Amino acid sequence: MTQENQFTGRKVALITGVSKGGTGEAAALALTRAGWIVYAGARRPDKLADLSAQGITVIRLDVTDEASMRSAVESIERAQGRIDALVNNAAYGEMGAVEDVPLDQVRAQFETNVFGLVRMCQLVLPLMRRQRGGRIVNLSSMGGEMTTPFAGYYHATKYAVESLSDALRMEVVPFGIDVIVIQPGGINTPLAHQTVQSIPLGEASPYRAQLAAFRKVSEAMMGMSEQVNVSPERVAEVIVSTLIRDQPLTRYKVTTQDMDEINVARSAADRERDAALRQQLGLADVEV
Repeated sequence: MTQENQFTGRKVALITGVSKGGTGEAAALALTRAGWIVYAGARRPDKLADLSAQGITVIRLDVTDEASMRSAVESIERAQGRIDALVNNAAYGEMGAVEDVPLDQVRAQFETNVFGLVRMCQLVLPLMRRQRGGRIVNLSSMGGEMTTPFAGYYHATKYAVESLSDALRMEVVPFGIDVIVIQPGGINTPLAHQTVQSIPLGEASPYRAQLAAFRKVSEAMMGMSEQVNVSPERVAEVIVSTLIRDQPLTRYKVTTQDMDEINVARSAADRERDAALRQQLGLADVEV
């Protein structure tokens, strides 16, 4: 996809949002096995000593901190002379009713999921343009094409990632750079479990009864996570595939079930889809 590393002959990848048991860690391991030089960006590098033992360079990288982002990119450029792939994996979800969630929490979610992703693209693109090639892989979500209640702000960040990726892809193609979006459904990671457990049940909220029902269904689904969610390793396989193919697609679902769910959602009228989702999430019979 690009010329080989001028120092080692191996391609170089930077992955953001790497944490124990998550998609970023799985992608770092998979790319290393594929022969890449991998830099794993993490807010807590001390938690990933086992990755260092496998030849992966773990660096401190907080996508909400400008100095941290600049330092990460500059250190890789000094060490390797190039970055062939940026995998924007850092993101999190915070649940709650649109009316309830404090704006500082909304801004924080956008800071990580959208602005951090955009800034990382801005920082690597000058180097990719000079080397006349590179790929940016943005981890979006099925939630970038469909919306569920009580996750509105998370969905909004992923819709933003989708549209920004489309614009960027058209802008950078003359420089030999490609932008690919991956849209997983549920992923069986520690962060996913934490997200469900953190669904708020505020006593004063007018949505309390609905939130309680939503949390109950969500916890039941997480209890069957191995059956209903994919593994981080499966998502990592898709990431690696987008980086080694000569002509990757612009978007990837992870499973055929993900594709089916999106097609069903698209085919239904809005109010029909609303009613079906409320029924599926245990909200249809909740009294408020």
